[in-house]
Amino acid sequence: MPGLIDGHVHVTAATADLSALPDLSHYYVGAYAAGALRHMLDRGFTTVRDCGGADHGLADAIADGLVVGPRLFFAGKALSQTGGHGDVRHPGRNAGTVAYCCPDFGRVCDGVPECRRAARDELRKGAHHIKIMLGGGVTSPTDRIDSTQFALDEITAIVAEARAAGRYVAGHAYTAEAINRGLECGVRSIEHGNLLDASSIELFRATGAYLVPTLVTYQAIASDGRAAGISEHVHRKVYDVLDSGLRALESAHRGGVNIVFGTDLLGSMQHHQLDELRLRREVLQPVDIIRSATSTAAAMLGAEGTLGVVAPGAYADLIGIEGNPLEDLRLLSEPAKYRRLLMAAGRLLAPPRAR
Repeated sequence: MPGLIDGHVHVTAATADLSALPDLSHYYVGAYAAGALRHMLDRGFTTVRDCGGADHGLADAIADGLVVGPRLFFAGKALSQTGGHGDVRHPGRNAGTVAYCCPDFGRVCDGVPECRRAARDELRKGAHHIKIMLGGGVTSPTDRIDSTQFALDEITAIVAEARAAGRYVAGHAYTAEAINRGLECGVRSIEHGNLLDASSIELFRATGAYLVPTLVTYQAIASDGRAAGISEHVHRKVYDVLDSGLRALESAHRGGVNIVFGTDLLGSMQHHQLDELRLRREVLQPVDIIRSATSTAAAMLGAEGTLGVVAPGAYADLIGIEGNPLEDLRLLSEPAKYRRLLMAAGRLLAPPRAR
Protein backbone atom coordinates (compact mmCIF):
# COMPACT_ATOMS: atom_id res chain seq x y z
CA MET A 1 0.00 0.00 0.00
CA PRO A 2 1.14 3.63 -0.29
CA GLY A 3 3.30 5.08 2.43
CA LEU A 4 1.38 7.17 4.94
CA ILE A 5 1.19 10.98 4.93
CA ASP A 6 0.99 13.03 8.12
CA GLY A 7 -0.53 16.37 7.17
CA HIS A 8 0.42 18.26 10.33
CA VAL A 9 3.76 17.84 12.10
CA HIS A 10 6.33 20.08 13.78
CA VAL A 11 9.65 18.32 13.32
CA THR A 12 11.69 21.14 14.91
CA ALA A 13 9.55 21.33 18.07
CA ALA A 14 12.36 20.01 20.26
CA THR A 15 10.41 21.03 23.35
CA ALA A 16 6.70 21.19 24.04
CA ASP A 17 7.32 24.54 25.74
CA LEU A 18 7.24 26.66 22.59
CA SER A 19 8.22 29.79 24.50
CA ALA A 20 11.59 28.13 25.21
CA LEU A 21 12.18 27.01 21.62
CA PRO A 22 13.78 30.27 20.35
CA ASP A 23 16.47 29.98 23.04
CA LEU A 24 17.64 26.51 21.99
CA SER A 25 20.77 25.98 19.92
CA HIS A 26 20.28 25.54 16.18
CA TYR A 27 22.49 22.46 16.41
CA TYR A 28 20.36 20.89 19.12
CA VAL A 29 17.14 21.55 17.22
CA GLY A 30 18.66 20.17 14.02
CA ALA A 31 19.76 17.00 15.78
CA TYR A 32 16.31 16.63 17.34
CA ALA A 33 14.64 17.10 13.95
CA ALA A 34 16.85 14.45 12.35
CA GLY A 35 15.80 11.95 14.99
CA ALA A 36 12.13 12.92 14.79
CA LEU A 37 12.12 12.54 11.01
CA ARG A 38 13.75 9.11 11.14
CA HIS A 39 11.22 7.88 13.70
CA MET A 40 8.34 9.20 11.57
CA LEU A 41 9.67 7.28 8.59
CA ASP A 42 10.09 4.15 10.68
CA ARG A 43 6.42 4.40 11.65
CA GLY A 44 5.45 4.28 7.98
CA PHE A 45 5.10 7.99 7.21
CA THR A 46 6.91 8.51 3.92
CA THR A 47 5.66 12.10 3.54
CA VAL A 48 5.00 14.75 6.18
CA ARG A 49 3.77 18.34 6.01
CA ASP A 50 5.41 20.59 8.57
CA CYS A 51 3.16 23.41 9.76
CA GLY A 52 5.69 25.72 11.34
CA GLY A 53 9.42 25.50 12.04
CA ALA A 54 11.05 23.36 9.35
CA ASP A 55 12.63 25.02 6.34
CA HIS A 56 14.56 24.36 3.15
CA GLY A 57 17.63 23.24 5.10
CA LEU A 58 15.94 20.12 6.45
CA ALA A 59 14.30 19.35 3.12
CA ASP A 60 17.68 19.67 1.38
CA ALA A 61 19.36 17.48 4.02
CA ILE A 62 16.81 14.73 3.35
CA ALA A 63 17.15 15.09 -0.42
CA ASP A 64 20.97 14.94 -0.15
CA GLY A 65 20.91 11.88 2.11
CA LEU A 66 22.34 13.67 5.13
CA VAL A 67 19.16 12.92 7.09
CA VAL A 68 17.06 9.79 6.64
CA GLY A 69 13.44 10.84 6.76
CA PRO A 70 10.16 11.22 4.91
CA ARG A 71 9.57 13.60 2.03
CA LEU A 72 9.13 17.00 3.71
CA PHE A 73 6.66 19.71 2.71
CA PHE A 74 7.44 22.78 4.82
CA ALA A 75 5.91 26.15 5.66
CA GLY A 76 8.95 27.83 7.14
CA LYS A 77 7.78 29.98 10.02
CA ALA A 78 4.06 30.29 10.68
CA LEU A 79 2.63 33.81 10.49
CA SER A 80 0.99 35.28 13.59
CA GLN A 81 -0.33 38.63 14.68
CA THR A 82 1.11 40.20 17.82
CA GLY A 83 -0.30 38.27 20.76
CA GLY A 84 -1.51 35.47 18.49
CA HIS A 85 -0.87 31.74 18.58
CA GLY A 86 2.55 32.12 16.97
CA ASP A 87 3.68 34.83 19.40
CA VAL A 88 5.28 32.70 22.11
CA ARG A 89 6.38 35.57 24.38
CA HIS A 90 5.11 35.55 27.92
CA PRO A 91 3.42 38.80 29.09
CA GLY A 92 6.61 40.17 30.63
CA ARG A 93 8.80 39.62 27.58
CA ASN A 94 8.91 42.37 24.96
CA ALA A 95 11.95 41.56 22.83
CA GLY A 96 12.19 39.15 19.93
CA THR A 97 8.83 39.57 18.25
CA VAL A 98 10.22 38.50 14.87
CA ALA A 99 12.44 35.42 15.02
CA TYR A 100 14.08 35.47 11.61
CA CYS A 101 17.11 33.47 12.65
CA CYS A 102 16.11 31.59 15.80
CA PRO A 103 14.69 28.05 15.81
CA ASP A 104 11.18 29.32 16.45
CA PHE A 105 8.02 27.97 14.84
CA GLY A 106 6.43 31.35 14.09
CA ARG A 107 7.01 34.99 13.21
CA VAL A 108 4.91 38.05 13.99
CA CYS A 109 3.48 40.41 11.38
CA ASP A 110 0.83 43.13 11.74
CA GLY A 111 -0.94 45.10 9.02
CA VAL A 112 -1.25 44.27 5.34
CA PRO A 113 2.25 45.44 4.27
CA GLU A 114 3.98 43.38 6.99
CA CYS A 115 1.81 40.36 6.24
CA ARG A 116 2.62 40.53 2.53
CA ARG A 117 6.32 40.93 3.28
CA ALA A 118 6.37 37.98 5.70
CA ALA A 119 4.50 35.71 3.28
CA ARG A 120 6.80 36.70 0.42
CA ASP A 121 9.85 36.05 2.59
CA GLU A 122 8.75 32.52 3.50
CA LEU A 123 7.89 31.86 -0.14
CA ARG A 124 11.31 33.21 -1.15
CA LYS A 125 12.85 30.59 1.13
CA GLY A 126 10.97 27.81 -0.62
CA ALA A 127 7.85 27.30 1.50
CA HIS A 128 5.42 24.82 -0.04
CA HIS A 129 2.55 26.48 1.84
CA ILE A 130 2.05 29.43 4.19
CA LYS A 131 0.79 28.68 7.69
CA ILE A 132 -1.22 31.40 9.45
CA MET A 133 -2.85 31.61 12.85
CA LEU A 134 -6.55 32.36 12.40
CA GLY A 135 -7.42 32.01 16.08
CA GLY A 136 -6.22 31.18 19.55
CA GLY A 137 -4.31 28.04 20.45
CA VAL A 138 -3.55 25.66 23.27
CA THR A 139 0.22 26.04 23.59
CA SER A 140 0.45 29.82 23.16
CA PRO A 141 0.95 31.72 26.43
CA THR A 142 -1.28 34.80 26.06
CA ASP A 143 -4.22 34.22 23.71
CA ARG A 144 -7.63 32.66 24.24
CA ILE A 145 -8.92 29.62 22.34
CA ASP A 146 -12.01 31.58 21.27
CA SER A 147 -10.11 34.59 19.90
CA THR A 148 -10.02 35.38 16.19
CA GLN A 149 -6.70 36.54 14.79
CA PHE A 150 -5.61 38.67 11.82
CA ALA A 151 -7.99 41.15 10.22
CA LEU A 152 -9.79 39.97 7.11
CA ASP A 153 -7.68 42.17 4.85
CA GLU A 154 -4.52 40.67 6.36
CA ILE A 155 -5.75 37.11 5.73
CA THR A 156 -6.80 38.01 2.20
CA ALA A 157 -3.40 39.56 1.50
CA ILE A 158 -1.54 36.45 2.70
CA VAL A 159 -3.77 34.18 0.61
CA ALA A 160 -3.18 36.40 -2.43
CA GLU A 161 0.60 36.20 -2.00
CA ALA A 162 0.50 32.41 -1.68
CA ARG A 163 -1.69 32.06 -4.76
CA ALA A 164 0.53 34.39 -6.76
CA ALA A 165 3.42 32.03 -6.03
CA GLY A 166 1.39 28.93 -6.91
CA ARG A 167 1.11 27.95 -3.24
CA TYR A 168 -1.69 27.90 -0.67
CA VAL A 169 -2.46 28.83 2.93
CA ALA A 170 -3.03 26.50 5.87
CA GLY A 171 -4.86 28.09 8.80
CA HIS A 172 -4.81 27.19 12.49
CA ALA A 173 -8.35 27.54 13.86
CA TYR A 174 -10.58 25.96 16.49
CA THR A 175 -13.82 27.93 16.61
CA ALA A 176 -16.43 28.13 13.87
CA GLU A 177 -15.90 31.88 13.59
CA ALA A 178 -12.14 31.55 13.09
CA ILE A 179 -12.61 28.66 10.65
CA ASN A 180 -15.25 30.47 8.61
CA ARG A 181 -13.25 33.69 8.35
CA GLY A 182 -10.34 31.72 6.93
CA LEU A 183 -12.42 29.72 4.47
CA GLU A 184 -14.20 32.83 3.22
CA CYS A 185 -10.81 34.43 2.54
CA GLY A 186 -9.54 31.45 0.54
CA VAL A 187 -7.55 29.41 3.08
CA ARG A 188 -7.11 25.91 1.64
CA SER A 189 -6.73 23.81 4.79
CA ILE A 190 -7.95 24.27 8.34
CA GLU A 191 -5.81 22.77 11.07
CA HIS A 192 -7.63 21.28 14.09
CA GLY A 193 -11.19 22.61 13.71
CA ASN A 194 -12.43 21.12 16.99
CA LEU A 195 -15.22 23.66 17.47
CA LEU A 196 -16.61 23.80 13.94
CA ASP A 197 -20.36 23.96 13.32
CA ALA A 198 -22.86 23.35 10.51
CA SER A 199 -21.99 26.65 8.81
CA SER A 200 -18.33 25.62 8.73
CA ILE A 201 -19.19 22.30 7.12
CA GLU A 202 -21.19 24.11 4.43
CA LEU A 203 -18.19 26.34 3.70
CA PHE A 204 -15.82 23.37 3.53
CA ARG A 205 -18.08 21.75 0.95
CA ALA A 206 -18.54 24.96 -1.03
CA THR A 207 -14.82 25.73 -1.20
CA GLY A 208 -13.43 22.19 -1.40
CA ALA A 209 -11.08 23.02 1.46
CA TYR A 210 -9.48 20.41 3.69
CA LEU A 211 -9.84 19.76 7.42
CA VAL A 212 -6.81 18.39 9.28
CA PRO A 213 -7.90 17.19 12.75
CA THR A 214 -5.12 16.44 15.24
CA LEU A 215 -6.82 14.48 18.01
CA VAL A 216 -3.78 12.77 19.46
CA THR A 217 -1.96 15.94 20.48
CA TYR A 218 -4.69 16.87 22.98
CA GLN A 219 -4.67 13.45 24.58
CA ALA A 220 -0.88 13.52 24.72
CA ILE A 221 -0.83 16.97 26.34
CA ALA A 222 -3.46 15.88 28.86
CA SER A 223 -1.52 12.74 29.82
CA ASP A 224 2.14 13.64 29.21
CA GLY A 225 2.19 17.41 28.82
CA ARG A 226 3.47 18.37 32.24
CA ALA A 227 6.39 15.94 31.97
CA ALA A 228 7.10 17.30 28.46
CA GLY A 229 7.46 20.88 29.75
CA ILE A 230 3.91 22.19 29.27
CA SER A 231 2.98 24.90 31.79
CA GLU A 232 -0.01 24.61 34.10
CA HIS A 233 -1.75 27.40 32.16
CA VAL A 234 -1.37 25.55 28.86
CA HIS A 235 -2.33 22.24 30.44
CA ARG A 236 -5.62 23.78 31.56
CA LYS A 237 -6.33 25.19 28.09
CA VAL A 238 -6.23 21.77 26.41
CA TYR A 239 -9.48 20.80 28.09
CA ASP A 240 -11.25 23.53 26.11
CA VAL A 241 -10.85 21.42 22.96
CA LEU A 242 -10.06 17.87 24.11
CA ASP A 243 -13.55 16.37 24.13
CA SER A 244 -14.85 18.21 21.06
CA GLY A 245 -12.32 16.81 18.60
CA LEU A 246 -14.02 13.47 17.96
CA ARG A 247 -17.43 15.09 17.61
CA ALA A 248 -16.05 17.55 15.07
CA LEU A 249 -14.37 14.77 13.10
CA GLU A 250 -17.56 12.72 12.99
CA SER A 251 -19.68 15.73 11.96
CA ALA A 252 -17.22 16.73 9.24
CA HIS A 253 -17.10 13.20 7.85
CA ARG A 254 -20.88 12.92 7.75
CA GLY A 255 -21.02 16.32 6.08
CA GLY A 256 -18.72 15.28 3.24
CA VAL A 257 -15.68 17.38 4.22
CA ASN A 258 -12.27 16.46 2.79
CA ILE A 259 -10.43 15.12 5.85
CA VAL A 260 -6.65 14.68 6.14
CA PHE A 261 -4.62 12.79 8.74
CA GLY A 262 -2.58 14.97 11.14
CA THR A 263 -1.00 14.74 14.60
CA ASP A 264 0.63 18.06 15.67
CA LEU A 265 2.76 16.45 18.40
CA LEU A 266 5.51 18.36 20.18
CA GLY A 267 8.76 17.50 21.94
CA SER A 268 8.92 14.18 23.74
CA MET A 269 5.29 13.40 22.80
CA GLN A 270 6.12 12.63 19.15
CA HIS A 271 6.08 8.88 19.82
CA HIS A 272 2.26 9.00 20.08
CA GLN A 273 1.98 9.61 16.30
CA LEU A 274 0.35 6.29 15.39
CA ASP A 275 -2.18 6.63 18.22
CA GLU A 276 -4.10 9.00 15.94
CA LEU A 277 -5.24 5.92 14.01
CA ARG A 278 -6.82 4.41 17.12
CA LEU A 279 -8.56 7.64 18.09
CA ARG A 280 -10.10 8.17 14.65
CA ARG A 281 -11.29 4.57 14.58
CA GLU A 282 -13.79 5.50 17.32
CA VAL A 283 -15.89 7.36 14.73
CA LEU A 284 -14.52 6.41 11.29
CA GLN A 285 -14.06 3.22 9.28
CA PRO A 286 -10.52 2.03 8.44
CA VAL A 287 -10.95 2.83 4.74
CA ASP A 288 -11.76 6.47 5.55
CA ILE A 289 -8.79 6.80 7.90
CA ILE A 290 -6.39 5.24 5.40
CA ARG A 291 -7.72 7.48 2.63
CA SER A 292 -7.14 10.54 4.86
CA ALA A 293 -3.48 9.51 5.23
CA THR A 294 -2.94 8.70 1.56
CA SER A 295 -4.96 9.95 -1.42
CA THR A 296 -6.82 12.82 0.29
CA ALA A 297 -3.63 14.08 1.91
CA ALA A 298 -1.87 13.91 -1.46
CA ALA A 299 -4.65 15.98 -3.03
CA MET A 300 -4.25 18.63 -0.35
CA LEU A 301 -0.52 18.75 -1.09
CA GLY A 302 -1.18 19.13 -4.80
CA ALA A 303 0.48 15.76 -5.43
CA GLU A 304 -2.39 13.66 -6.78
CA GLY A 305 -1.11 10.75 -8.81
CA THR A 306 2.42 10.91 -7.41
CA LEU A 307 1.83 10.48 -3.67
CA GLY A 308 -0.71 8.45 -1.73
CA VAL A 309 -1.25 5.87 -4.48
CA VAL A 310 0.34 2.73 -5.87
CA ALA A 311 0.29 3.44 -9.59
CA PRO A 312 2.59 3.86 -12.61
CA GLY A 313 4.39 7.18 -12.38
CA ALA A 314 3.88 7.56 -8.64
CA TYR A 315 6.76 7.81 -6.20
CA ALA A 316 7.87 4.44 -4.85
CA ASP A 317 6.81 5.22 -1.28
CA LEU A 318 5.47 1.88 -0.10
CA ILE A 319 4.74 -0.14 3.00
CA GLY A 320 4.03 -3.88 3.03
CA ILE A 321 1.70 -5.23 5.70
CA GLU A 322 1.00 -8.82 6.70
CA GLY A 323 -2.79 -8.77 6.65
CA ASN A 324 -5.48 -6.33 5.54
CA PRO A 325 -5.47 -2.94 7.32
CA LEU A 326 -8.90 -2.22 5.86
CA GLU A 327 -10.14 -4.83 8.30
CA ASP A 328 -7.79 -4.12 11.22
CA LEU A 329 -5.98 -0.79 11.66
CA ARG A 330 -3.72 -2.30 14.30
CA LEU A 331 -1.70 -3.65 11.39
CA LEU A 332 -0.59 -0.07 10.71
CA SER A 333 -0.26 1.08 14.32
CA GLU A 334 2.10 -1.78 15.27
CA PRO A 335 4.73 -1.75 12.48
CA ALA A 336 7.30 -3.79 14.39
CA LYS A 337 4.80 -6.63 14.57
CA TYR A 338 2.99 -6.53 11.23
CA ARG A 339 5.02 -4.59 8.68
CA ARG A 340 7.24 -6.48 6.27
CA LEU A 341 8.41 -3.75 3.90
CA LEU A 342 9.22 -0.04 4.02
CA MET A 343 10.32 1.80 0.90
CA ALA A 344 10.80 5.56 0.53
CA ALA A 345 11.56 7.15 -2.85
CA GLY A 346 12.44 3.71 -4.22
CA ARG A 347 14.90 2.99 -1.43
CA LEU A 348 14.29 -0.17 0.57
CA LEU A 349 14.87 0.58 4.24
CA ALA A 350 15.92 -1.65 7.11
CA PRO A 351 13.32 -3.50 9.23
CA PRO A 352 11.17 -1.14 11.31
CA ARG A 353 12.64 0.51 14.37
CA ALA A 354 9.46 2.42 15.17
CA ARG A 355 8.94 3.87 18.62
